[in-house]
Amino acid sequence: MKPKKKIIFILSCFLLLTFTACEKNRNKDNMVVNTPTDSIVGDDVEETKEEEIKDQKELIDLSLKPNEAGEVMILMYHNIGEEEAEWTRTPDNFRKDLLTLYEKGYRPVSLKDFVNNAMDVEAGMTPVVITFDDGNENNFRMIKNDKGEDIIDPNSAIGILEAFKEEYPDFKSTATFFVFGTNVFRQPEFLEYKLNYLIENGYDIGNHTIDHRGMKKIDDKDVIQEVIAKQVSNINKILSGYKVNTYALCYGERPTDKELEKYLEKGSFDSTSYENIAILNVGWNPAQSPVSSKFNPLSLPRIRASEIKVDNVGIYNWLDYFDNNPEKRYISDGIKEIITVPKVLEETINLESLDSKELYIYGE
Repeated sequence: MKPKKKIIFILSCFLLLTFTACEKNRNKDNMVVNTPTDSIVGDDVEETKEEEIKDQKELIDLSLKPNEAGEVMILMYHNIGEEEAEWTRTPDNFRKDLLTLYEKGYRPVSLKDFVNNAMDVEAGMTPVVITFDDGNENNFRMIKNDKGEDIIDPNSAIGILEAFKEEYPDFKSTATFFVFGTNVFRQPEFLEYKLNYLIENGYDIGNHTIDHRGMKKIDDKDVIQEVIAKQVSNINKILSGYKVNTYALCYGERPTDKELEKYLEKGSFDSTSYENIAILNVGWNPAQSPVSSKFNPLSLPRIRASEIKVDNVGIYNWLDYFDNNPEKRYISDGIKEIITVPKVLEETINLESLDSKELYIYGE
């Protein structure tokens, strides 16, 4: 290579190397670094997308055929005893009732939640209300175990309900006990314990008057108010502030004088006031949905939870009926804030009963 060309070649290489080094330094200075902060921002954006508020109706499984305008059974029990009778279920039969309800997709709700349309029931399931009248000892009995300790009788209504709830946690056992008199559940030494236990464990206490008074022959508004208010006062001596605001009619009787019926709902006596949100009959059929235009909380029918002298309208008759007529049965959509109803029942809805809930009509 000639000297002149050699010099030019060397200078060219030097310039090329210098330019390359400068470019590397420039790129290094301007390099974009993926800092921890940048990563957090990206994750936040992704989480925000995942947590975007959806229309909750999209979460409803319509294949379950939800129908929250359907009918609900309010079951009426009295005694749990050794021999089956018209007003008595044996422990084994009561357990059979609960298991049958569970397997057929029924789930207990409190009477108060039913009346207030505040039921929280799994999608595809049907609410059922369990009630006991009179407050007899066999509803909630305390016995001694082998160690001499006081325990709940496992063959009493509460013992059976609590055991069933433990075995089937998704069957949230609850019931309303309509009690009368000062010796509720007939073991005075345990009276305070029992009443507090019920409230603390999700049960309710209702009014059955102070002396199991029928109303058919009463023609004095003061007497009606007295026998209802006295039982409220009696319970509030132990459960201060507890709202005794449900009432089961003794013998299913109402005053002959229709003008006196308003005192079944509310009144006062001797500084004790009451206002019932539900009045229960003896009844022979299911109750209307709380969103139905036919719903009347002050005249709720009940179904005899028995298999003796039920005239084909007992618990198992109605279970068969709903098995054969599923479109009549209340089926939950699983979302408390939405009332889901098939199109065919749209006109039966009392819109005022919805309160803040959304009505969702589906189907043709």
